[in-house]
Amino acid sequence: MMRHYLFWPLCVLGALLLFNLLYSPDFFSIVLRDGHLYGSLIDILNFGAPLVLVAIGMTLVIATKGIDLSVGSIVAISGAIACLSISKGSDQSSLGLVMTAILSSLALSLVLGLWNGFLVAGAGIQPIIATLILMVAGRGIAQLVTSGQIITVDSSTYEYIGAGSLATLPFSIFIVAAMLIVALLLTRKTALGLFIESVGSNPTASRLAGIRSNMVIMSVYIFCGLCAGIAGLLLSSNVSSADGNNAGLWYELDAILAVVIGGTSLNGGRFYLMGTVIGALIIQTLTTTIYMIGVPPEITLVVKSVVVLAVCLIQSETFRSTIMTRWKTRNYPGEKEVVRHVP
Repeated sequence: MMRHYLFWPLCVLGALLLFNLLYSPDFFSIVLRDGHLYGSLIDILNFGAPLVLVAIGMTLVIATKGIDLSVGSIVAISGAIACLSISKGSDQSSLGLVMTAILSSLALSLVLGLWNGFLVAGAGIQPIIATLILMVAGRGIAQLVTSGQIITVDSSTYEYIGAGSLATLPFSIFIVAAMLIVALLLTRKTALGLFIESVGSNPTASRLAGIRSNMVIMSVYIFCGLCAGIAGLLLSSNVSSADGNNAGLWYELDAILAVVIGGTSLNGGRFYLMGTVIGALIIQTLTTTIYMIGVPPEITLVVKSVVVLAVCLIQSETFRSTIMTRWKTRNYPGEKEVVRHVP
């Protein structure tokens, strides 16, 4: 059971939740107020929804032995375009206006994902360089769209996406669940998942076997752009504003960490979407824990990085084997000699 890819992520998540429970006994308490559920666990799911979305798209990109550093910028651009479109309307709560703004943001996110895919698959640029271009330029585009200011909107319709609720649960949870189901169906119920793993393991052999590697690579970058675009809508609608400078900042690093914690290798090949979801929840729970125990803001990132490093070391089978070997050698120094003479 310890070799299952979900074992250690679930253990780490359980340990974090247990620590929070011991530190704050009412951490697990959930109350129903005005038809909405409130509580720390609900907040983790709600505030972690954008990161889960970005991490799902990042998983498929990493499975092809790629990486997308531009997801944070796409998050900022998506929210900026949506809020700018809504702010120019006379009736900001109009369903038609909000739908137009949403479709415009998602269409642009798809185009940006296509741009990354073209640079990687078509132009043959290294993924880290190709997406670094949009990471830098995209943040500038988001600031141009917002004119360097924070665009605020007063739209109850748009606010419902990130701050509304359905069946007493935050609506963002249902959006994430829908995208996760779509990703699982496409990658586990069709041949697309095998194509992605094949391209990530050996793109040359995949091409010789008849798989259109370039199309597979472009597809995962487009999907990653779509996930980042939806995450941008969730973030901006939750606060009814768009900040081109800070929205989605460092999301690419958190998404990569979530994918790695979930068991997917940066070398490409096998990928685990459910592991990625658990990894994203670990990061969000860790963030909530840091804020709850009152860690000073200036060392928050340091504490977070130390904990994430410890999680990655715990998950590493090589690290665990080395520790166990040294422990046995120290406590049972004659064990090797005994084993050596056993026929």
